[in-house]
Amino acid sequence: MNRRGALALLSATVVKGFAKNDRVLIAGAGIIGASIAYHLAKRGANVTVLEAKRPGAGATEKSFAWINSFSKQPRSYYDLNVYGMSGWRRLALELKDLQIQWGGSVQWATGDAAQQMRTTVARLESWGYAAHLIEHDDISRLLPAAVPGPVDAACFAEQEGTVDPMQAFKTLLESAQKMGASVEYPCAVTGISTRGGKVTGVETTRGKMETGFLVLAAGVDTPTLARMVQVDVPLKESPGVLAHTAPASRILDRLAFGPGANIKQNPDGRVVTGADFGAAAVLETSREAGERLLQNARRSVPRLKETRLETVTLGYRVLPKDDHPIVGFAAGWPNLYVAAMHSGITLSPLIGQLAATEILDGASVDLLHDYRPSRFT
Repeated sequence: MNRRGALALLSATVVKGFAKNDRVLIAGAGIIGASIAYHLAKRGANVTVLEAKRPGAGATEKSFAWINSFSKQPRSYYDLNVYGMSGWRRLALELKDLQIQWGGSVQWATGDAAQQMRTTVARLESWGYAAHLIEHDDISRLLPAAVPGPVDAACFAEQEGTVDPMQAFKTLLESAQKMGASVEYPCAVTGISTRGGKVTGVETTRGKMETGFLVLAAGVDTPTLARMVQVDVPLKESPGVLAHTAPASRILDRLAFGPGANIKQNPDGRVVTGADFGAAAVLETSREAGERLLQNARRSVPRLKETRLETVTLGYRVLPKDDHPIVGFAAGWPNLYVAAMHSGITLSPLIGQLAATEILDGASVDLLHDYRPSRFT
């Protein structure tokens, strides 16, 4: 990143003002909406979060929640995620109840996937990321419970981490409420009122509400809300299935990514596993489907035979059409802010901070230049 980008969080041109009596409505109580609410409320804004179902009910509670910038490209997107990772370390200092598991991730692969891993690690090392190739024996040293089997390449990304997404989300939202933010649910937005080229309020299942600013952070429902004012927020369907166990004794202190199995253990002892991070081909959430995922994970970590399947979740990632975040004021609407993105867990502390800066200070943060909603206009 150039010097201008690195200073983006500290300096920007003020283009519009925010009155202290202006109300900010946030449509969507997921991790992104909660982070924006927290960062706005921390600075004294009048914030109300509207949630159609219940807080965290969308992509947030069904996220694997890997904090990383491992495969993120191009460089500007990689940088954005590295800032997001740093944001979690900042939040850990601000919010004492927040539980973040650092310790990194260990990955291993065979065949073509191994060559891709070597290529990725070489790029990451040239960009200064704390990831490097390791030997077969290092896997057992870093993951004593793992029995990796054949390995053609392995790596350790030591600066990465994870959270229990609902614990992190609740901590953010409750902290926002302690600073004066309010949360209304179930409260679905059914219409957006405008006058003179600005948003003036929303119609909801709980009645009309006036606002000075409206933030659309409603996950996969964001495109529907944006279309109410002819704004395009194009997402593509990207389902993911995860198996969750009941709490178990400590087995993993790091994320483990073996062939066909992504595995982690939350602070409460629950193990979470899925097949990969791409769109799931089979959308089955039966107990049998969960047992298959868990059995696959046990091939890499045999001690998982001690665990018992509790739930299977099907979630839909908030994945924009071009795979990159959509964040900023919508073209033609100076008080309508959009925040829709995959990597929502990694990016949420940063997006909350930057959205608050842009809304309250009228700044245009250079770090977000490539990811504005206007690119789809």
